[in-house]
Amino acid sequence: MNKDKSITCKYKYRCVTVTRGHLLIVPSKMSCRALAVMLAVVVSVCAFPRNGGDNRTATQIIDKIISAGYPAELHHVTTEDGYILGVHRIPYGRNGPSEQRRPVVFVMHGLMGSSANFIHVGSDYAIAYNLADAEFDVWLGNARGNTYSRAHVSLNPDDSQEKHDFFDFSWEEIGLIDLPTMIDYALAKTGESKLHYIGHSQGGTSFLVLNSMKPEYNEKFWSAHLLAGVGYMSNFPNTALRTTALMTNSLYSLGTSLGLVEIRTLDDLPVSLTRQGYTYIDNCFGDVKYKAYCEMLGLEHIVGHSNSISMIGGASLKQFAHYGQNIRDRIFRRWDYGLLTNRQVYGSITPPSYNLGLVTVDVTMHYSVSDGLLDERDVLAMAADMPNTNARKVERETFSHLDFIQSNDVRELVTNYIIYRLKLAERI
Repeated sequence: MNKDKSITCKYKYRCVTVTRGHLLIVPSKMSCRALAVMLAVVVSVCAFPRNGGDNRTATQIIDKIISAGYPAELHHVTTEDGYILGVHRIPYGRNGPSEQRRPVVFVMHGLMGSSANFIHVGSDYAIAYNLADAEFDVWLGNARGNTYSRAHVSLNPDDSQEKHDFFDFSWEEIGLIDLPTMIDYALAKTGESKLHYIGHSQGGTSFLVLNSMKPEYNEKFWSAHLLAGVGYMSNFPNTALRTTALMTNSLYSLGTSLGLVEIRTLDDLPVSLTRQGYTYIDNCFGDVKYKAYCEMLGLEHIVGHSNSISMIGGASLKQFAHYGQNIRDRIFRRWDYGLLTNRQVYGSITPPSYNLGLVTVDVTMHYSVSDGLLDERDVLAMAADMPNTNARKVERETFSHLDFIQSNDVRELVTNYIIYRLKLAERI
């Protein structure tokens, strides 16, 4: 087709056929400016090249932990579908080992995060170090596709064809496959029958997915502390991301058709660009030419404008799209394939919702009123639907979604309480 043109669709959508025959189905509520940006992005990314250097190795986190005065271990575990996950461990604190039992705490990062998030603010304030010094055996997980788990037994994430299969996952697979694989491994290595869980943002989402879809795993947790754990989205607070969510299916279809299946890490941001003032949002696909697409995904609201390497771990585009579907539909449910495929996969035309009534673990949901990605009403609704759950509001009114992993006062406002509760549960 030589010219772009618009055609009329039924219902409340516009269909726009664009360069090289890509068909976009766009919500009618989309602004003209947003539509113009999308069309411009299509033109610029049709010949998208995969740029950037090699990913960092997981041993760099080991070096960082050791330099802070703590012991560190790197473990690799392989999932049933072939992903090789890097897991970091801090077995004890700066006071050294002892013969007393050290309860296991498994800590899981959020969207675009990694295990590095929990050591980022240093030994005095980072939750992983604080837990280790409080006599806990700390395990730090990494979800498939992030910079420390970007490997597979047969798929090459850098191959132009195989990357589509490698990155064909959302946070449901992280909850259903990655989490139980890493948790079972940690329990087997330590000889413990149960552990405590701490999850930030998507780390809370994946916990809710696991224990609602595999309720037998409730028996493997002594307790859980979800830090801004995202689930219900009836009152999603960010207006810009709510608007973007209306375009979720279009953005996802566009990205996958052009080979944009991975949101990159900061490994690919050249030092020369950083010196010129470029941020991660300028480079989320490995090239500043695709900034418009990065902005449309709403990345700046999720990762901020940080250029800190340790704060960005990478993710699949499908993880973003799954959240987008849930924000758009104001519900916490499984991936929406479309009417026909939903019926084949789920036996119904709509995806099933996650049943939080099946989550029976002793859960504390930590939240803040200034969180731009999680509304207090949704937190309270989740707590009400889970039989053994309490909601705890962080005292600082300006505490944000990312402050759980990047603020120096997280120890005073959050971590000290968690350690108190963990010790109370263990009676130590």
